[in-house]
Amino acid sequence: MTQAEIFQALVSGLALGAGYALLAVGVVVVYSATGILNFAQGAFVLIGAFTTYQVGVVWGLPFLVAALVSLLVGALLSMLTGMTLLRRFSKKAHFPAVMATVGLLFVVQALVAGLWGDEARDLGDPWGLRVVEVGGSVLALSDVWTAATGAVLLLAVFALIRFSPIGLAMRAAVSDEEAAVAQGISTRTVTVFAWSLGGALGAVAGILLAAGASGVNSTLGIAAFAALPAMVLGGIDSPLGALLGGLFLGVAQQFAILLQSSVLEPLGAGFPGVLPYLILVVMLVVRPQGFFGTRAVRRF
Repeated sequence: MTQAEIFQALVSGLALGAGYALLAVGVVVVYSATGILNFAQGAFVLIGAFTTYQVGVVWGLPFLVAALVSLLVGALLSMLTGMTLLRRFSKKAHFPAVMATVGLLFVVQALVAGLWGDEARDLGDPWGLRVVEVGGSVLALSDVWTAATGAVLLLAVFALIRFSPIGLAMRAAVSDEEAAVAQGISTRTVTVFAWSLGGALGAVAGILLAAGASGVNSTLGIAAFAALPAMVLGGIDSPLGALLGGLFLGVAQQFAILLQSSVLEPLGAGFPGVLPYLILVVMLVVRPQGFFGTRAVRRF
């Protein structure tokens, strides 16, 4: 294993991890505001990728325009889903709501396959299959741009949550809903914001995960389940933990692929794909609240 291979695996891992992190942060934002673990996030991954393909490749509009349209469509559909279908569930009925989001994911996946087919399609991103050489390492240009774009977007999301009025309102409502309402904060506005932000992040994650050689296909929605190990690793109520968990899992997967033909060969060719879920199981046993999550308090 050479230095060039290590650097290459690190960059591709950060690119993959950026997609995981955007997914995980989107799920954590919705979970913090509503108490619902939103597996329908995978549906917005599909919507983001396929809307970008439709607008940019089929209709011939610029890629940036297609990406912005996808982001808006994802935010709007997520908001409508949260405020119509999932609003009908009581805050205490978490399990039926979670199952509804899983069902919605598979419904959207079937619809996407029916409309566009199962074959992989080129997203039409400006980077395509081009490569760039850095210090003797040959890097996919899509990985470089994906990692950089993911970093900028995640910083923007954290700034929005930390400093904007709606972000402050959301944090207040999550911390103490009754006190927030007493101060005039609208929990409905907070919920709309959380669902919209979650859908937008899911759409962006779909674009990033489909960039380059990956392509757009109907199995992208399964990436939503990769957000679960990232959330558990960092802490299911911690956006920062979700970010770090997603980056860690992306890098871990790429290094597992790098070591597959040598050190990890006895574990089988599919080991890199199951590694995040192995980490999930270990984390649930050792530290269920994650590294940055809040420890549950039990009273007997």
